[in-house]
Amino acid sequence: MTIMKMVTENLRFQMVVNEKLIFFTGVPGSRWSGVAQRLKREKEYNTTDRAPHRVYSHGEYGGHVDSYFGTGMEFDTNLNYDNLTAPFQDKTGTMLLMSHEWVYHFDEIIERYPNALIQLVYRPDEASFDWWMQAGGFDISYPNYDWYGDENGMRKEIAQQNKLILDFGQKHMLSWKQDVQHSDIFLATYGEMNES
Repeated sequence: MTIMKMVTENLRFQMVVNEKLIFFTGVPGSRWSGVAQRLKREKEYNTTDRAPHRVYSHGEYGGHVDSYFGTGMEFDTNLNYDNLTAPFQDKTGTMLLMSHEWVYHFDEIIERYPNALIQLVYRPDEASFDWWMQAGGFDISYPNYDWYGDENGMRKEIAQQNKLILDFGQKHMLSWKQDVQHSDIFLATYGEMNES
């Protein structure tokens, strides 16, 4: 690694230390977007990733309003700092980085961003699938769910992602808390207090 590259990486690391990154994950249909919207009502959260083309509403619920990372999404899951902050117009404050696919990158997230939090949203497989279908399924206009293929592919990925969420929580002995609005949703956070 060249001296210049090391200096650049160190500066980027210092920027990350001065900002707060939260890698936020839950399966499709876990109602994680609603949980995220409630969190982002707090002043500390950066909401400059919101834009009209990122809005999807269904029924009486707000649906989607934030940026999403993942296969076929507007932003991929590349853990490069520039990619992670690209959706945000302002690069300050707490940035909630939302992806169903962070579950496949937990170890790399911890290695590259040791000061970041990882927030997990768990809801049982069938309840998640049913809610995702009720919210629009493959007709949801934002974000893009094409890579899941079909309903069977979605069921399989929901089960796999939920297993990885629970395995990560167990591995790090995280404490789960029931969501205040939905009794079948549980939340856990890795980082800061969760030294393992």
